[in-house]
Amino acid sequence: MSSLSASDDVAIRIQNVHVTFRVNVQRNPTLKSTLVRMGRRQQNVREIKALQGVSFDVHKGQVMGVVGANGAGKSTLMRTVAGILAPNEGRIDIYGRVSTLLALGVGFNSALSGKENVVLGGLAAGLTRKEIAAKYEEITEFAELGDFMELPMKTYSSGMFSRLAFAVAVHMDPDILIIDEALSAGDAHFKKKAAVKMKQVVDDAGTMLVVSHALGVIKEMCDEAVWLHHGRLIRQGKPDEIIEAYTNFLNVGDDALVLEDF
Repeated sequence: MSSLSASDDVAIRIQNVHVTFRVNVQRNPTLKSTLVRMGRRQQNVREIKALQGVSFDVHKGQVMGVVGANGAGKSTLMRTVAGILAPNEGRIDIYGRVSTLLALGVGFNSALSGKENVVLGGLAAGLTRKEIAAKYEEITEFAELGDFMELPMKTYSSGMFSRLAFAVAVHMDPDILIIDEALSAGDAHFKKKAAVKMKQVVDDAGTMLVVSHALGVIKEMCDEAVWLHHGRLIRQGKPDEIIEAYTNFLNVGDDALVLEDF
């Protein structure tokens, strides 16, 4: 992944990206089979192709939604764009400062306090300690965690964890905000406040890449969407079109012939 200055309006360029995981698999191993395999230095390795040749651009100021069933490769794509995972093939070019709001726990150290994690998040986003200090009060006020900011995050509830993660991500003045299944965190009060903040980020012409199973969120927030299935990009277009094709597919099941029809 590279971070450059673009000559056009592209914020994220994803080119023929492949991500493959190799995992050791042994069903109901016995002592004998384990010893035989060790003696022969054999491993039962399975390759999981999480992303297979995915390519698309996200333009500056655009809100791009990503939909797909569990196992489609959505979270792998987000982690690869964020630089957490490296692609086996292909490349991703990023043009601007990135802030990420991924699944609960990614990027935070639960042994450290909320305050210390705010500093870490800011440094990871490219801010100086002085800039982080200037934003700290705003972040803590938004998260509404009070004295818990001084306590280790392992003492937090999942809702508190998510609220701080959201507050850190959206207050880093990102050029690009990457969000993976994090819009449902918190109670009704916090959800309303988060929605207002998200609108502000969009109005400030920030670029967003959003994963959500809540198709209403994709339809409401995004101006374009992509549909992933088993690591492949099936379709790209307007959210209404993508959601209609995706929901029709869900109603008829996983069938290669149906996919070809799309």
